[in-house]
Amino acid sequence: MPSPQRYIAHFDLDSFFVSVEVLNNPALKDKPVVVGGSRERGVVAACSYAARKYGIHSAMPMKKALQLCPHAILVKGTRGEYSRYSRWVTDIIASKAPLFEKASIDEFYVDLTGMDKYFNPYQWTIDLRQQIIDETSLPISFGLAANKMVAKIATDEAKPNGYIFVQPGMEKEFLAPLRVNKIPGVGGHTYEVLQKIGINYIGDILRFTPEALEHKLGKYGNELWYKAQGIHTGEVHSYHEAKSISTESTFHENTADLEFLRSELVRMTERVAYELRQDKKLAGCIAVKIRYPNFETTSKQSTIQYTLRDDELIPTAHELFDKLYRKGEPVRLLGVRLTDLTSHAMQGSLFDSPLKNELYKAIDDVKNKFGKDALSKARTVKKKEE
Repeated sequence: MPSPQRYIAHFDLDSFFVSVEVLNNPALKDKPVVVGGSRERGVVAACSYAARKYGIHSAMPMKKALQLCPHAILVKGTRGEYSRYSRWVTDIIASKAPLFEKASIDEFYVDLTGMDKYFNPYQWTIDLRQQIIDETSLPISFGLAANKMVAKIATDEAKPNGYIFVQPGMEKEFLAPLRVNKIPGVGGHTYEVLQKIGINYIGDILRFTPEALEHKLGKYGNELWYKAQGIHTGEVHSYHEAKSISTESTFHENTADLEFLRSELVRMTERVAYELRQDKKLAGCIAVKIRYPNFETTSKQSTIQYTLRDDELIPTAHELFDKLYRKGEPVRLLGVRLTDLTSHAMQGSLFDSPLKNELYKAIDDVKNKFGKDALSKARTVKKKEE
């Protein structure tokens, strides 16, 4: 029995951070808006299409961006609002889609394979996009195709605020006239190498055999040939699977030592934050769990702005602990859990000083080399007995 025709939709909220800022301040509409950190040491997190005309792009040093466009409007960013709008869109998609993946704070894949028995996948995707626009007022583009890669490329071509359906079997024809760096994974260096051997467009790849490309590019050459054919087998991973990172500790002796409990809470929050960064994720929710000697277990969670940082997670962990803990009662177990995970960790760090980003990277490098507990905050270090 033949496999059902695959239908994968890729949704991307257009210039998401800027779009949210415009909704909150309509005076910014059609202006060269740059969202990010400070003028001297910040980084561009997002920019409007008007700003892009000056050559500004994400991850560019803010200082350079303002040199390219001195009259650009710099907005520091309201990260709590981005989290709120992202969850709003996620809830809309979750209420409609049979299977979806939240690839980042502003990007989603929906698997509609087999659903053509019940409805027209193209019209369904158009209707979902319109519902998101009607309810949130956010601009959003989509690409619909037989696989994730072609759907994502189609979305990029559909921007701003449009959509494209690449009919099954038409992948090569759609891809051929596009620049070869439209293929995900073809970065600046690879693009230069490809241009030197006469490959400027995706269609140019098909003039080579997989073996010839592998000879010139190594193992990636064979993969690139298949991508140029529009062949991709990546699956849509359900947003509801593997969506938490947690740690907990059962103490050898029940304890009511508040200083010890707080230091353990910090240590565990540091640990799950480290795991979060290793997975290149952001967390949108944190929970604390307490179990008492009689095995009564209580927990409380809090929705937070998406983050990957210890110093942003620890204060909320303390607040939850204070609300949960029954003063003076001994504790048997303490736990911390991060949920509502999404990818593209850099989106959670672009608003802060690059020095702070480097600090976290240095700390994680030490932990990777010497173990997760190689570095800890001073308050978590147990005092030596005198």
